[in-house]
Amino acid sequence: MKEEFLILAIESSCDETSAAVIKDGKEVLSNVVASQIDLHRKFGGVVPEIASRKHVELINPVIEDALEEAGVDYEDLSLVAVTYGPGLVGGLLVGIAAAKAIAYAYNLPLVGINHIEGHIYSNFISHPEIEPPLVCLTVSGGHTDLLYFEELGAYQILGRTKDDAAGEAFDKVARVMEIGYPGGPAIDKLAKEGDSQAIDLPRPLIYDDNYDFSFSGLKTAVLNYINQKKQKGEEIPKADLAASFQQAVVDVLTAKVVKAAQDKKVKRVLLSGGVSANSHLRRELEEKLDELEIKLYYPQPRLCTDNAAMIGTAGYFKYQLTGEIAPYSLNANPNLKLG
Repeated sequence: MKEEFLILAIESSCDETSAAVIKDGKEVLSNVVASQIDLHRKFGGVVPEIASRKHVELINPVIEDALEEAGVDYEDLSLVAVTYGPGLVGGLLVGIAAAKAIAYAYNLPLVGINHIEGHIYSNFISHPEIEPPLVCLTVSGGHTDLLYFEELGAYQILGRTKDDAAGEAFDKVARVMEIGYPGGPAIDKLAKEGDSQAIDLPRPLIYDDNYDFSFSGLKTAVLNYINQKKQKGEEIPKADLAASFQQAVVDVLTAKVVKAAQDKKVKRVLLSGGVSANSHLRRELEEKLDELEIKLYYPQPRLCTDNAAMIGTAGYFKYQLTGEIAPYSLNANPNLKLG
């Protein structure tokens, strides 16, 4: 009988090919990530066909590197966990095919993981002591969701974006401002040089009595501002615009999180997803929650972006709590939703 519960996890939902080995749910033995950012930067965003071809090229070497770094063989594994959605269908299929082949060849249980749940559970790697009840904001390029966890494995969706996700808005605004890709880190860096009060921008839904978000109107307001400046032949104050846009997004996210935490009477809040690496969002949330004696948790920077370690931890909890095993007919679900 195996003394250790070892999970091989695979993540390929967008432009990172990643494999990890996780011990007993929370200890990371390896977490190999092959990024394609440089490949897609010249296009200003991820090109799905290019991404999927690169995943095919990288998936086997990345898995082998993860096993070697962890010092384990396939025979030592207890479980295979893989992202099956949401994401780019071509990339997802590459990871799923590899996971199913390994699970079949070594007679291992296979668990399919929602990519967004992976981001949430990355917090349990950085902070194993976390216990529910808690509120979680997960905010990324494709998703902005506010959740309430009464217990592990069981969550209630309090609110979500009605249109653009926060990360999507960051990327689109950065692209129009021509300040680089990916947009989130580019805006976060440039905003440090600007005045966040310089340009008056809307805060959609900030005062509404709900937990929902909307960033399409804010994005449009930035685009209109840029177009007006160009039509007048005026210089665009990029640092001020980046700071003002970022502040508007952070104000909305913070207001909704604080409202949820107070309404649910929790003492712990989790931040997850790619945008959770934003330094201004972390600082503002921490300050507001500290005033209410509520503790904010977020993953280490390397666990905020797409990686397989978070998928392994989510797979461990899903398997231990529900015993649910995916069939070999598991398929990609590019539009998979939370819940």
